[in-house]
Amino acid sequence: LFDLGRPDRLWHPLVMWNPHSVMFEVAWCVTLYSTVLFLEFLPMVFEKFGLHRPIAWIHRISVPLMILGVLLSTLHQSSLGTLFLIIPGKLYPLWYSPILPLLFYVSAIAVGLAMTIFESWHSSRAFGRALELPLLASMARVLAVILSVYLWIRFLDLSHRHAFALLTRNRIETWLFLLEIALMVVPMLLLFQSKVRMNPGALYACAVMVIFGFIANRLNVGTTGLEAGSGTHYVPKWSEVAITLSIVAVGFAIFRFIAQYFPVFEAQPPQYAAKVEKTEEDLVAVG
Repeated sequence: LFDLGRPDRLWHPLVMWNPHSVMFEVAWCVTLYSTVLFLEFLPMVFEKFGLHRPIAWIHRISVPLMILGVLLSTLHQSSLGTLFLIIPGKLYPLWYSPILPLLFYVSAIAVGLAMTIFESWHSSRAFGRALELPLLASMARVLAVILSVYLWIRFLDLSHRHAFALLTRNRIETWLFLLEIALMVVPMLLLFQSKVRMNPGALYACAVMVIFGFIANRLNVGTTGLEAGSGTHYVPKWSEVAITLSIVAVGFAIFRFIAQYFPVFEAQPPQYAAKVEKTEEDLVAVG
């Protein structure tokens, strides 16, 4: 709402249709996806207040909601990449590609898995719950595969567009591109090793690297890659950084509040938690 500039016009895309605009599609996807997330969260609210009949209603449409959520998030992420296809002469060739929608979509899948690992690690510490290490290790294996697919597509695209020669230039774009790729390659190589996947600390570090690699990619496409073509240089002001960090902090606070007062997690008997912790220790020792 802050970045929109005119948050009072947030409702305009809903009634003033412009089907030729990519942002029109993104606006509708975000609106509909937020509605789906709201409906998926409602059962926790109903369960909190003992409203069992509405829970049954939501469960009846849970599968269509899930399908709609996947479809909308797919359209949303790929459309964000589509937006940059209109500026082929302004976006630096290391990032401009006709397959930007595909790259945005695949990288979003990877960071989704990484964020799940990140959130699970912090939740286990914040709420004193056992870390579901076997499940997260399986997700990490999938994450390694997704990262390899993403990087393979990325390098094939660079080769097809003869853009590898740009990496020999001593420019800020070159170094930031290499940083972005390193933040993807390093965790990919590590997560293919079972001992890394079974180590909670190493698993968390890999997830953090993937998240920062994703952020670097989006900043490079949206900022770094456009600076040379636009003839300007942009560095975020302290107020922009403060607002961004504040939004993240508020997100953590809201999640903590909801997790404390709503049935987000399943009830876990003490003996079960101790058993899971012992299993985690055994898995780490075997790894």
